[in-house]
Parts: sequence; C-alpha cells; structure tokens
Amino acid sequence: MSSTVSNPQGILQPGGYGGHDSRSNGTSGSYVRPESESNENEEAELVSVSWNQDSSCFAAGTSHGFRIYNCEPLKETFRRELRNGGFKIVEMLFRSNILALVGGGPNSQYPSNKVLIWDDHQSRCISEFAFRLLHQIETQANPRGLCCLSHHSNTSVLACPGLHRGEIRVEHFGLTMVQIISAHDSSIACMTLTLDGLLLATASTKGTLIRIFNTMDGTRLQEVRRGMDRADIYSIALSPNVQWLAVSSDKGTVHIFSLRVRVVGEDSHSTENTALLTQQTYSNSLQGLVSPTTGTNPGSSLSFMRGVLPKYFSSEWSYAQFHVSEVTQFFAAFGSHNTVAIIGMDGSFYRCSFDPVNGGEMGQLEYIHFLKTDNRPR
Repeated sequence: MSSTVSNPQGILQPGGYGGHDSRSNGTSGSYVRPESESNENEEAELVSVSWNQDSSCFAAGTSHGFRIYNCEPLKETFRRELRNGGFKIVEMLFRSNILALVGGGPNSQYPSNKVLIWDDHQSRCISEFAFRLLHQIETQANPRGLCCLSHHSNTSVLACPGLHRGEIRVEHFGLTMVQIISAHDSSIACMTLTLDGLLLATASTKGTLIRIFNTMDGTRLQEVRRGMDRADIYSIALSPNVQWLAVSSDKGTVHIFSLRVRVVGEDSHSTENTALLTQQTYSNSLQGLVSPTTGTNPGSSLSFMRGVLPKYFSSEWSYAQFHVSEVTQFFAAFGSHNTVAIIGMDGSFYRCSFDPVNGGEMGQLEYIHFLKTDNRPR
C-alpha cells in the first residue's frame, strides 16, 4: 500500500472568498455536491468525531451532515444538515470557516475516496482536492489510515507507518530529512505528534505500552504502561506543555501519564525554541528533550528488583485515571487548568479534572449528550 504526500491546488485559505469550485481547479470526475437541506425531523446518527488542532473544538460527522462544538463551555456553534447522507471524516482548520469532508455512513452519496473543501461562510462546497504530486511514500498496509502532521507554522513534519511492522517513518520536510523509528514489535495502532513535530507518541496493536520518541534522531525518551492485558488504543493526546499524556482504550479507562520530556524554554511553540531544537545535533537535541525534574509515574512495589523480575514490574503506570463505558470508542484531549475532555461515539461528552500533584481518580466536571443537546445556535 502507498500513501501520497501532495500539494493541494486551488483551495481557499481561511477567511478567503472568491467562489472557487472544482470546475476551476483542474479536477477530474464528478461528485455529489453537498447542499443544505433540513432533516430536523430525523434523528441523526453519529458517524465520526475529531478534534481541531488545539482541541478547543470538535467536529461530529453525522448521517445527515456535520456539527461543530466548542469545548469550554460545551456549546454547539453550528450545524449543517445536507442532502444525500453524511460524512465519515470532518476535519477543522483550527477555528476557521474551512473544513475538509469525506463521505461515509448510512446512505451517504458523497465520495469516500475524495476530500471535499467546505466553506461555511458560503455554506457550500468550494472545491475538491486537486494535487500536484511531490513524491510518494511506500508504507506497510495501513487499514487505520494512520498519518499525523505537525501544526506549527515553522515546522513541517509528517509521521506515517514504515515499510515494516512496528516501524514509523518521519519526514522532516523543512530539513529534507527522513527518520525511521522501530517503535514496536507489533503493528502500529495509534500515534500523535507534538505541535512542532519534535516528539512522537506511539502505541501498537498489543496496546500495553506507549512510547515517546525524539523525531530528530529516533531516540526513545520514555515508555509508560497502560496495562498488562491486550487493548485497542483509541487515542493518544499530548498536553500543550508536553508535561502530560492521555490514552483512551477499549478497557473503559482514560489514563493520564506524567512525562519527563520537555522542550527548551518555557514557551514550547516559540520561533526561537523551534529553531534551536531543529539546529541541535542529535545528542544535544536529546538533552533538550529530557527533563530530570518532573514527577514520576507510580511503579510496582517490586520495582527495586529491576533487572531480576520481568520488565512488567519496573514499568511506569498511569498518574491519573477516569472511567467511561467500555461499549463505545472514546477520544481524549487536554483542556485548560489540568482538565481533560473526552468525546464518545455514543454522543457523550465528559470534562474532568486531575490533580497534578497527587494524581489518582479524576473528578467529573461536566457530562452532556451532545447530539441531543438543545444549546444549538439560533
């Protein structure tokens, strides 16, 4: 299987207008153009959920269209009920009016193999992705469609599966550099990058361990343990300050781990820090990413016998936990002031808080069934 990295042409930038559509972009083929239509009398079925780049909002693809929600506080900001079914992928561009849509779900007539660009100021589809091919990356079979990108304006980093099981390929486009990371023995199940692309967190289909890597040299910086039983990992999230990591799985628990990794300086997203890290040698970049002063995750009471007992007994366990249903998928992201937001494919939304000093069970601050809420914009 291969993945294509390409350069979209003719796509409106956030806040831009001009009535572009697929006919003026050099695209070929035809698709069902999304158009507004009220389906208010029919109950929508949830098809997909996804966070925006800073986790301040999330998008819900439904059997009738899509909806956008603000997280703090939870509020539906807008919805679009469209003809011909719904979308299996709805991706936001930060908080702009531009969204990327891929058809899917019950009775959807929108294409499942093309990306449509929706401008919500115009309430219509303005274009279909048209590509000028830059190069092609060969990967192992990738049924989960795993791929992640950095979102910082000064870096351009892509991570995707490599050619071999458990392998991840990291492309540093700005540095014209490729790093191959042997992350796990089993196939990759989930992964995420920091906003600047300098750190990568991964989990395998075994689902017991989460590992954090330096993408500049492929060094493993930390390993934490979700549990001892096999699990399907649904999401991995890193806090903006890279101090915490959240993992959700089919075991019905969201785990929070304390990280010993950091970026140089207090502002992890500053131009100076990004430039400093990308210009360091591999050995120096590792020194800048490992912090010796942050707190540690709990370990086994037998961890003092490290090297004698199996590795399981010397593992780092989660710092805080929150329990949800085991019957649906949940996806976690960090909010402000030591909070975590959790959205479920059953339409549930939780916001909870964790104690950054003592850890333990997280406290529930909010619960709403967002598909049935009446706080839609008027």
